Amino acid sequence: MGVYSYEQYRKGVKIMEKCRKPCEETVTIDRSCCISDTGCSFNGCLDGVVGECIFVDKVYDGVTFNLQGLQIGNRISFGRLPTRCGSGAKITKVRGIKAKKFFNPDNINDSRNLIVTPITTLSGAQFVTDCKGSPVTVPGPAGLLQYLIYADTSECDGKSRGTPVFGSQEVHITGSISVEMDIDYTTDNDCKTHRATLRARMPVNQTLTNFFELCMPSVFDSTFLPQFTEFCNIAFFPRLRPQQIANNIKINPTTGEVTADLAVALCITCEKKIKVPVQLCVLSTGFCEQQVSAREVCPAFPSLFPPQVNIPHVPCIRSLDEDFE
Repeated sequence: MGVYSYEQYRKGVKIMEKCRKPCEETVTIDRSCCISDTGCSFNGCLDGVVGECIFVDKVYDGVTFNLQGLQIGNRISFGRLPTRCGSGAKITKVRGIKAKKFFNPDNINDSRNLIVTPITTLSGAQFVTDCKGSPVTVPGPAGLLQYLIYADTSECDGKSRGTPVFGSQEVHITGSISVEMDIDYTTDNDCKTHRATLRARMPVNQTLTNFFELCMPSVFDSTFLPQFTEFCNIAFFPRLRPQQIANNIKINPTTGEVTADLAVALCITCEKKIKVPVQLCVLSTGFCEQQVSAREVCPAFPSLFPPQVNIPHVPCIRSLDEDFE
């Protein structure tokens, strides 16, 4: 052991106190929204860290790319203005327009639900199929289908390298989007400016294309065939077409119905991955434990997971020298 200064000694004491006492913070929560609780906590002390073996899918190679398109909407109906307008009513200002995906939770097969469907064709590899020509899939995260792929990887296996796979895809965007438009308007009845939020549903039907390259692992030096998976997300940025209120927003003087001509930018991020199952040895701080609600009738409750009976390795003994480095 070396000779430590008083400052180094106090620093070592603080580190050990941190291991003994978890940090407690008071968090003010906005009750109109919420925060999550994973059931995991870590106080910064490494004495309880042990090794665990987990069986997971590893991303062998992945590629992310962006696509963009434009959807035109003619005479999209935003319903009626909330007050009686008259023939002299007019919209004086558009404060903002925003859009989001439309989804009907009561019918997942509703044709109006927005769906992004990538259709991929491979070159240099092939999707594994059954005798009927249907692709063979395995379930992935959130039930996402993963397709088994195959190629003769012998040449690159001999060089301890992956085999390149090329592909093209079409991304089909179908369904509809929900659009909100915040406006100022005046009526025949008074000179006062009124505000309103109008809502509409706009159909979308676009097809975008792109090309990609991925690296594929050996199909011979593994128990499992590689798995191919893909997923996309989409954002919308609507605006008037062109940006002139008088030309693109109309009010029916009889019914008060508002229609508008829109141009919506479709901004898509897609990711494709080649995955392989692996076993990993990871350092774990413990298993997740959620706080249960108060017991009422039952004297005891069953556990959700079996007890862990493996013997962890002997924890290392740290010296103050390690903490000061």
